[in-house]
Amino acid sequence: MVLILSVILSFFVPWPGNLIVVLLGVIGEVGEIVWGRRLAKRWRPKTGAEAMIGKTADVVEACRPAGYVRVDGEIWEGGCAAGGDAGETVRIMAVEKLTLVVEAGRSGEPGGASRAEGVQR
Repeated sequence: MVLILSVILSFFVPWPGNLIVVLLGVIGEVGEIVWGRRLAKRWRPKTGAEAMIGKTADVVEACRPAGYVRVDGEIWEGGCAAGGDAGETVRIMAVEKLTLVVEAGRSGEPGGASRAEGVQR
C-alpha cells in the first residue's frame, strides 16, 4: 500500500525527488511487511474443540446426566453431573471425545458452584 502511494506521488515530484519518494516507498513497504508478519505470528487462530472450553451453551435437551447443548448454532452431546434443564445456559468445562462436559451456572456465580466430574452412562 505504501509503495503504490509513493509511485503515484512520484508523478507529481520533479526528477531527483521522485526517485527518493519511490525509494522511501520501497523501504516503507518492506517495513510494513515485516511488521505485519510479526503481528500475524502473535495472533494464533483458535479452532477445534479446545477453543470451546469456557464458552457458554444453551441446553436443548435436559442433561441428567447426558443430553444435548447448542454452541454457536451447532448441537453437541453434553453431559452435566449436576444436571441442566432445557433452556438453561451452561458453561463448557471440558471436551471428552465428542461430548462436551458442561457445568450449570448459578446466578451471580460465573461458571457455577460445582465442577463437573464427567459424563456417566
